[in-house]
Amino acid sequence: MLYEYKVIPAPTRGLKAKGVKTFEDRFANALETEMNTLAAKGWEYVRADTLPCEQREGLMGKTTVYQNMLVFRRAKAAKEAAPAFSAPKVSAAPPKTGEERLAEKQALAHPKPVSPPKPQKVEPAVTDKPSDKDVAAE
Repeated sequence: MLYEYKVIPAPTRGLKAKGVKTFEDRFANALETEMNTLAAKGWEYVRADTLPCEQREGLMGKTTVYQNMLVFRRAKAAKEAAPAFSAPKVSAAPPKTGEERLAEKQALAHPKPVSPPKPQKVEPAVTDKPSDKDVAAE
């Protein structure tokens, strides 16, 4: 099954609600609210990750900051899940009979010797001019 993923930054502040007093409870409420909002849209929570992010600091400096991210996924629709290309369909050859397989095995086990090609007889070219041998013989 193919999935599509959504990555969002985790909440950094708590969310006030009735009966929620401590910082930890407010933070958990913010996280729960965000997760339930996405779950209502069909997203399934997968995990939380802490990832490095390089940021500029001053004119020339850079510093690494770690970001907390929440990862969600949901199944792709059937029409979206189709591959971008379709492989050509290959039809299988009919199964071989026992006799055909036996003949193939014997042919592979005892290959016919390949004889070298026979040399062809080359005849001298006919010319109108007498050759050096003909001139010397006269």
